[in-house]
Amino acid sequence: MLHTNLSTRPFYNERAVQLALAALALLVLAVTAFNAVELIRLTDSQRSLGARAVESEREAARLRTQAAAIRAQINTKELETVANAAREANGIIDQRAFSWTDLFGQFEQTLPENVRVMAVQPRLAVNGSFVVGMTVQARRAEDLDAFIEALEKTGAFRDVTPLQEQTNEQGLLEAVIEGTYVTEGAPRG
Repeated sequence: MLHTNLSTRPFYNERAVQLALAALALLVLAVTAFNAVELIRLTDSQRSLGARAVESEREAARLRTQAAAIRAQINTKELETVANAAREANGIIDQRAFSWTDLFGQFEQTLPENVRVMAVQPRLAVNGSFVVGMTVQARRAEDLDAFIEALEKTGAFRDVTPLQEQTNEQGLLEAVIEGTYVTEGAPRG
């Protein structure tokens, strides 16, 4: 069998080309329609966002004006009084948070045999740390020095110094010492 085209005009499949062009035209029309719908939707969205932005700017200006008026009404002396009262209240709260158990636990760990604590008085320093004043009795000055060194070695006390020393009627050394007690969460500076 012979497969030769003997016609004078070659055969072109025009229907396939027309179908491809029609499909391409439909695709172009669909993309154009989609773009038109998106353009309308985005334009509407931009318009509503612009209106909201203008409204937000108006509201911000109103609030700034209102805040300036409120700031002008604030009495600085009253504000300072309230701030001082708040600092005082925080100091009282900090004193309530002072752990006597932990403090006496530190004494128990560090107290030499020939030293005894007679009085303890903690106070809250300006920087928020506790300064502990102690009245102690010791048989010898070396025992007192050993107690001071042991307190500082624990890390719970800093800058422990004797403020006053004297010998009582029984021949015991009475000393008032003071040091910064470093509790958890307290400033270490």
